[in-house]
Amino acid sequence: MTANRFSAATAIGAGLLVAAGLAIGSGAAERGVRAASDPLYVAECGSCHLAYPPGLLPAQSWRALLGGLDDHFGDNAELDEIGRRQILAYLEENASRRKRDFGAGGDAVLRITATRHFRHEHDEIPARLVADNPGVGSFSRCDACHADADRGRFDEDTVRIPGHGRWDD
Repeated sequence: MTANRFSAATAIGAGLLVAAGLAIGSGAAERGVRAASDPLYVAECGSCHLAYPPGLLPAQSWRALLGGLDDHFGDNAELDEIGRRQILAYLEENASRRKRDFGAGGDAVLRITATRHFRHEHDEIPARLVADNPGVGSFSRCDACHADADRGRFDEDTVRIPGHGRWDD
């Protein structure tokens, strides 16, 4: 019996260590976001742009975004109602609950680039390295500089700006 209890405790402990390592390796500990994992969301939204991790915006923002897909930043991104509801449920369930992911006035925002946290993290990067850079084009193209953005990793130590190289603030 003692050997079995020790084996069970060892297995549980090892499992917890593996889970902790996966959370750290996925970027969850670094930024508090998980990579997009809903297959429908990744397929539909990821077909045009990075399937942004749901934890980058609050639920109010996701509701507003999915409520206006007929004019999604100038494009028609409408979905059938069943798909839209499924994606919205996933985004709401995994949305940010942190104040830093709202706009300056505490309002929900339509752009990740308008959140207080994003502005704080990117305030030293000159426009010429992003908007004026054909390899990036916009701050909304997270995956242009963050190679692991699709895995929810936005560690500043791994930023590589096309045409510039490693960013070091």
